[in-house]
Amino acid sequence: MPSRNPFEEIERMFEQMDKGFRSFDSSLTQGVPLDLVDENDSYVVTADLPGYDKDDIDVRLSGSTLRITAERDTKTEDVDTEFVRRERTRESVSRSVRLPERVVEDETDASYKNGVLTVTLSKEGSLDDGESIPIE
Repeated sequence: MPSRNPFEEIERMFEQMDKGFRSFDSSLTQGVPLDLVDENDSYVVTADLPGYDKDDIDVRLSGSTLRITAERDTKTEDVDTEFVRRERTRESVSRSVRLPERVVEDETDASYKNGVLTVTLSKEGSLDDGESIPIE
């Protein structure tokens, strides 16, 4: 008769508590914590997405709304002499932010490095120096 791991039930309880805390924490930050900075001719959005690969992230611009979505699959595998346990979970976070004014969709740039997504969006009126207004 194989012996039973006496800590298996405790491990399962801690895993359930961890999942509960993660879902509670993500509801506080609305999924993706971000900063929106006005840099005169553009907006720069910086979002924290640690643990995601670049291919897991989707950035979409619709009018003046920027939507960031990230999904990943995680696997846990514990191998012991008497049992094997495998778990698969899918995590998904998203965040939409309405920009203060419209931006040029063709003039956007996104980069992802060290868990931080940076999206630069050119403002619609920033393509030229503007029209000179004579002073009378």
